Amino acid sequence: MTAAVLLNLSPGPDIAFILGQTVRSGRSAGFSAMFGIWTGAFIHVLMAAIGLSAIVATSAIAFSVVKWVGVVYLIFLGINALRSKGEGLLNENGPAFSSARQIYRQGVIVATLNPKVAIFFLAFLPQFVVEGAGPIWMQLSLHGFLIIVVAAFVEPPLVIIGSRLTETLKNSNIGKWLDRGLGTLFIALGIRLATSERF
Repeated sequence: MTAAVLLNLSPGPDIAFILGQTVRSGRSAGFSAMFGIWTGAFIHVLMAAIGLSAIVATSAIAFSVVKWVGVVYLIFLGINALRSKGEGLLNENGPAFSSARQIYRQGVIVATLNPKVAIFFLAFLPQFVVEGAGPIWMQLSLHGFLIIVVAAFVEPPLVIIGSRLTETLKNSNIGKWLDRGLGTLFIALGIRLATSERF
């Protein structure tokens, strides 16, 4: 539990994505991003539990393929945000469900296509496996799920605080600069992923 709390409190690309979407488009977008990140993390937990992450961790080719797909997607999101005219903060009457679904999907892809997360879960979760306590895959799944449960207590307050900040910043100029900031953030995350190594 202590490890899960410390892990969720440490800033990283997931928190940056969630807060970026919250400040840009409000509470609904923030929660959609958060659920997307959680889904991506759960996919990594399942991959670690059934051993698929080992392929990414041990194969340079597999790691490179996943990494560069993630890099391209992050930079694509960044360029789109940079080209935006700041309408995200002002569009209150648009198709909220469609927008939330799109942000959720982005969160899933951003989290899933980060091979560093796969390697982290593969290296982190086995440390808590107890011999004789049950099937290893079940223990790995339980410990990974615990990390996501702890996130459910840590990240929602961040979304709420970020959304309150958004309410005080709703004008077109701020919206444009928030879009540019979000775009820069995505591109920076893409560059960071591009320069990452397996170990």
